[in-house]
Amino acid sequence: MFTKQYEMVFIMTPVLSDQQMKDTVDKFRKLLTDNGAELVHEENWGLKKLAYPIQNKNTGFYHLIEFKSEPSLIQTIETEFRRDERVMRYLTVAMEKHHVTYAERKRSGLVGKKQTENN
Repeated sequence: MFTKQYEMVFIMTPVLSDQQMKDTVDKFRKLLTDNGAELVHEENWGLKKLAYPIQNKNTGFYHLIEFKSEPSLIQTIETEFRRDERVMRYLTVAMEKHHVTYAERKRSGLVGKKQTENN
């Protein structure tokens, strides 16, 4: 089978302590690596206001993970998201080549800067 690159964002309930939030992220990071995924990039976006209330909450802890894996792993991890009461929402997107290139440029600080003729 072939591997694809994915971007996964999940929102955790704001009632978690810092340690509980880190434990939740560690759980999903471990689930990915234990199933053969290669972690590419990770960002903790912290506590953000939600666009609309979810479970009577107006804020949530956002976390993003980019990884490469077999497509079959997505069903496994999304099942685990549904079972974990600490996760309010999640979204996993398969990244196309232009999306991957954009993400790499963004991480290196090149997004939003004008390119010179030499680039």
